Amino acid sequence: MARRIHTIENSYAMETLLDSTQIQAILPHRYPFLLVDRIIEFEANKRVVGIKSVTLNEPFFAGHFPGAPVMPGVLIVEAMAQTAGVMMLANLPDRESKLVFFTGIDGAKFRRPVVPGDQLRLELTVLRLRPRYIKLRGEAYVDGHLVAEALISSSLVDRSIVERSDSINRAAFSPIDQA
Repeated sequence: MARRIHTIENSYAMETLLDSTQIQAILPHRYPFLLVDRIIEFEANKRVVGIKSVTLNEPFFAGHFPGAPVMPGVLIVEAMAQTAGVMMLANLPDRESKLVFFTGIDGAKFRRPVVPGDQLRLELTVLRLRPRYIKLRGEAYVDGHLVAEALISSSLVDRSIVERSDSINRAAFSPIDQA
């Protein structure tokens, strides 16, 4: 399979389709766990491209690793998933009542370290789509170089299955109706 390589010149000519404020209107994630800064390409139910600017003041760099900061691979995959979540939730009229949960991460590979000052280009392409399920191919690039890739599958769930109960101080998980 051929890899798309993006030139540095192309990265400067990016049009922002959704900025961080607009992304926060779609995703439930907030600082310090919101890992996508803007959306630059969007083709509903087919493809989405997001940008994450990696800065030294990211909270995870304090411990990963002192003196040699490297973005954790799991957070790169999470950034891919959040970018995909924007696509899944963007056109849902009742998105405030939904959450997107990981159901699988396959074939994850990390090819180069991501460090402060890098800009991650997160490209997600839909492989399979159903009303409550999506499987995507995710690729992360820095300066046109593939730094990470994974197959990601997620499920759309009702937020009520994990909302805090008023009567107890723990997540109120209840069985999903199988009717």
